[in-house]
Amino acid sequence: MAENYITRVEDGGSINISEDVIATMVKLAVREVEGVAAMASTAGPAVADLLGKKNVSKGVKVQFEENAVIIDVIVTVKYGCNIVGVAKNVQENVQSAVQAMTGLEQVTVNVHVSGVVFDK
Repeated sequence: MAENYITRVEDGGSINISEDVIATMVKLAVREVEGVAAMASTAGPAVADLLGKKNVSKGVKVQFEENAVIIDVIVTVKYGCNIVGVAKNVQENVQSAVQAMTGLEQVTVNVHVSGVVFDK
């Protein structure tokens, strides 16, 4: 994943941000959302095909398109939490964090809920 960078050209030179850096930001932002049990480490075949089998184990896929970032996140949700509400909070938190830390305005976050986790 480290070969792909998004580049911002500024007056003083260029700034390159790797996919791994964005993925780390995403993971930290997801941890802050109440109701998320974990970043999914496994997913069904349909989600694996969508995200690419290489990245499914990390639970995050980052794609760069021109000056935009498209992020796919796979999470599991704690039983009893509103799944749609948790997913929206993940979207908002990830989008806000990535925008704040990179200065990019076009950040799209797709949340895939792969399961529900019950308390033991």
